[in-house]
Amino acid sequence: MKVIEVTNLHKRYRDQVAVDDVSFAVDEGEIFGVLGPNGAGKTTTVECVAGLRTPTSGTITVGGRTPLEAKHLLGVQLQSAQLPEKIKVWEALDLFASFYRDPADWRALMERVGLADKRDTRFTNLSGGQKQRLSVALALVGKPRVAILDELTTGLDPQARRDTWDLIEQIRADGVTIVLVTHFMEEAERLCDRVALISSGRVVAMDAPSALIGQVEESQRVRFRPSAPVEDAMLLAVPEVTGVRRNGEQLTVTGRGNLAPAVTLALAEHQIVPTDLRIEQATLEDVFLALTGRKLS
Repeated sequence: MKVIEVTNLHKRYRDQVAVDDVSFAVDEGEIFGVLGPNGAGKTTTVECVAGLRTPTSGTITVGGRTPLEAKHLLGVQLQSAQLPEKIKVWEALDLFASFYRDPADWRALMERVGLADKRDTRFTNLSGGQKQRLSVALALVGKPRVAILDELTTGLDPQARRDTWDLIEQIRADGVTIVLVTHFMEEAERLCDRVALISSGRVVAMDAPSALIGQVEESQRVRFRPSAPVEDAMLLAVPEVTGVRRNGEQLTVTGRGNLAPAVTLALAEHQIVPTDLRIEQATLEDVFLALTGRKLS
């Protein structure tokens, strides 16, 4: 079932086009990623979905309703969201709960996001990860059907980022549909069922991360140093191999399918041992670069 449908969305600010004919649909219960570099139009797109901005043209429905009619279905955590420095964790949750007729139990929510021991801590004294966890709790206090999370892990250290990923997966397990805006390819690959890659306000590709990566011509790389000289022709004769590059003594073989086993078998048939062997998979960064000629970061 489609819980969000965006059709031919345009958003213009005077002579600047921020979103240019964007269309996508989000299935109920999935984590849908909106992925692209800074300035690509990601935030403007989801702010239109959340009813915070009015589209120049196009249609948006959330649960079959307009964004303004569907506000009770949405929980939103924006990248630029801030709270008063002196407000305490419990005060923020209690305040936001008062905005809803039937809010979640904010005490249980505070416990769930790991902030029970920070109940009386002021917002300014929270770490970056704790502030993000509070933002998530505030987005969930209205019992939303859909949670929009914008650049949730920007600025977090690696451990805090992974803790936040675990929290997102727990939220989805409870049946909440999540729209995740990010420019971190690792985050999108781990969490998202599908992603829309956005560049210069347009969707350039949309599918499951693994499916998009599979479209890259050189979806795998095997790097190694051969124990004896190797002719390029020998490696290129392997069906899975699409290319061979040399950097001094190191060889980089690119290809698809069961590339690593095929290459090592071909080398073994010539009594050659691959030393310092490294196997690398293509990423969404490679997909974006192949489609746009630009990097995500």
